[in-house]
Amino acid sequence: MSVDEGPTLRRRRLGAELKRCREAAGLTQENVSRHFEWHAAKVTRIETARVAVTPRDVKDLLTLYGVGDQDYREALVELARLSRERTWWTDYRDIMRPGNFVGLEAAAASMRAWEPIIVPGLLQTEAYMRALIRTGRSNESAQQTDRRVSLRLTRQTRLRAERPLELTAIIDESVVRRVVGGDDVMNEQLRHLIEIAQLPNVMLQILPFSAGEHTFLGGSAALLEFRETTHLDVVYLEGLAGDYYEEQPAEVVRYRQEFERLSARALDHRMTIKMIESLLVA
Repeated sequence: MSVDEGPTLRRRRLGAELKRCREAAGLTQENVSRHFEWHAAKVTRIETARVAVTPRDVKDLLTLYGVGDQDYREALVELARLSRERTWWTDYRDIMRPGNFVGLEAAAASMRAWEPIIVPGLLQTEAYMRALIRTGRSNESAQQTDRRVSLRLTRQTRLRAERPLELTAIIDESVVRRVVGGDDVMNEQLRHLIEIAQLPNVMLQILPFSAGEHTFLGGSAALLEFRETTHLDVVYLEGLAGDYYEEQPAEVVRYRQEFERLSARALDHRMTIKMIESLLVA
């Protein structure tokens, strides 16, 4: 699995460039949709990378926007072609959540994650995964379960890749105290957390119960950061009512500050490992 810039990040770069060109031309999304007789939401979806845009559409948009620089036009058209390439996760789209978080994670240089209920997916053992899937998807076939496990295990390879994902994971104390899958499964999971926390690109912190209330009480969250394209950093919020992606730069900065505050209140590496060790069943 390549950790080079993939189709997801290319699509986001392209959307950002097309938005910049539209605004420079003094046009609204509604103006553009009416001009091409497109569905009202199509321009929004292109600019927010919710859909892949064809090279033909890119050419037409750039012409409408009055972009005459041929090299720039060709670069964006090529970006459109590359953003439509198949990826390793394409075959898993039917079991992925909306929004293509997996694609963003695969392209990110670093990620800060908060998890209040379960061990983050990138840090789960296979037995722990299967216990969670059996609980939440009891009617699912064995083949579907195997595919979900395969997807998660493939995602985890980023942590040990040649250019690994820099991961800071802050988990609530309840995560390591909640027994998932029985004592043996949980014991294996705790030992795995201790092991993986030794990787130079992984920082694991536990937020103790004594930390009290905090900004992220509402649910899990992740801040995905990208090399050389920091304006494309995005916050992912997962909740029972649905997933939400925050991409406004000012809001991304605010969430980054909140993550830093949360990290400052959490246990450091040594104390985190010490707490996990205290929970191991002999």
